[in-house]
Amino acid sequence: MAELEPELNDPNLWGDPNRARSVTQEANRLQKVVDGFARLEDDVQGLAELFELAEEDDKQELEAEQARVERELDALYRETLFKGSHTDRAAILTIKPGAGGTESSDWAGMLMRMYQRYAERNGFTVELLDAVGNDAAPNGVDYAQMILRGERAFGFLQVEGGVHRLVRVSPFDAQNRRHTSFAAVEVMPEIDDTIEVDIDPKDVRVDVYRSSGPGGQSVNTTDSAVRVAYRAGTPDEIVVTCQDGKSQIKNREKAMTVLRSRLWERAEARRREEQMKARGEQKSIEWGSQIRSYVLDKQYVKDHRTGAMRHDPGQVLDGDIEDLIWAGLEWRAGETASAEAPGGNGSAGAAEAARA
Repeated sequence: MAELEPELNDPNLWGDPNRARSVTQEANRLQKVVDGFARLEDDVQGLAELFELAEEDDKQELEAEQARVERELDALYRETLFKGSHTDRAAILTIKPGAGGTESSDWAGMLMRMYQRYAERNGFTVELLDAVGNDAAPNGVDYAQMILRGERAFGFLQVEGGVHRLVRVSPFDAQNRRHTSFAAVEVMPEIDDTIEVDIDPKDVRVDVYRSSGPGGQSVNTTDSAVRVAYRAGTPDEIVVTCQDGKSQIKNREKAMTVLRSRLWERAEARRREEQMKARGEQKSIEWGSQIRSYVLDKQYVKDHRTGAMRHDPGQVLDGDIEDLIWAGLEWRAGETASAEAPGGNGSAGAAEAARA
């Protein structure tokens, strides 16, 4: 708030309506945090004084008030777990099966449904941008991309990026053997045209083709699907497809939004990698690392970063993953705090550092 004060008091701020709106919204958000902290601080001090003065029997009456303060303190602590400037944005999820054919495609489809159900449970909307099915796995996908919109969608889902591992007795194996499958989940914030990302039109190739996805006769009989390819400044060509609806113009706009998000994420990954090199870390970046295992025949789900365990994989795969996400956010905050501390290595004491 103190850092924002000079800008809020600058008369020139109101010459730029978009900037003025952004600054005032941020100031209002921060003011709520500051006011909430001050109120909670008063409550804690008052409660401590009452406990000190109260007789033993009277202390029981204060327990309800203590429980309320602890809940508010926990809620305030959770606010500190949202790091970065894009936590309030929509989340673009891309799901790709690993090697394994039918089994992995089916696993990718299960993950897609898990995130769709998570969105429903939390009042998010889901916009499916693209999905490539697999004939051998009726509910599977060989590729899926969707946007989840809701309060802090990217803030929550950012910790879901990585490789997810499934172990089960395969329904596609006539001999009922145990199979291990992998699928990669990529999570990016939706970067719209209000965020400047340098894209030279000469470096972009746009192709249109007939949609192969569901959507009715008008979708599948017109060249409404869009493929955007971009190469400049990247070792490999970036390709984005969108066949969400029958409007070629809207599909192109959505594809360009995903391209901006992908370029932003690539730049962020490069920045994080440079930071790790500067600190002398050899740790790999999150993308490509195994973050969670779902072992169905032994009835458990384990997050390898946080150590969090669940023994109801059916509920987890039905979208009940909020506690796993909170644990992931705490882990990430601890990693950041440890890395930023003098001599920190980004690993030991992560949760303790976050709470400190």
